[in-house]
Amino acid sequence: MLTVYQLPSYAPEFHPVEGVWSHLKRSLANLTKRSLDQLTAVVKTRLKRMQCRPSLINGLIAKARPDFQPP
Repeated sequence: MLTVYQLPSYAPEFHPVEGVWSHLKRSLANLTKRSLDQLTAVVKTRLKRMQCRPSLINGLIAKARPDFQPP
């Protein structure tokens, strides 16, 4: 038996990377930097910090897993 699910054309809630970018953007919300190099350094630092927090990454992955129920 084949079960087919109709998914929306754009569903960021099913993609864990969207959660990572959302978390990163919130952390940069009130940040001002004078150059692109400074901003790049801050973004790389924040992403490395996220790597060191497996509970955060696991939470973003768990949040992105859809709970499909057969129709």
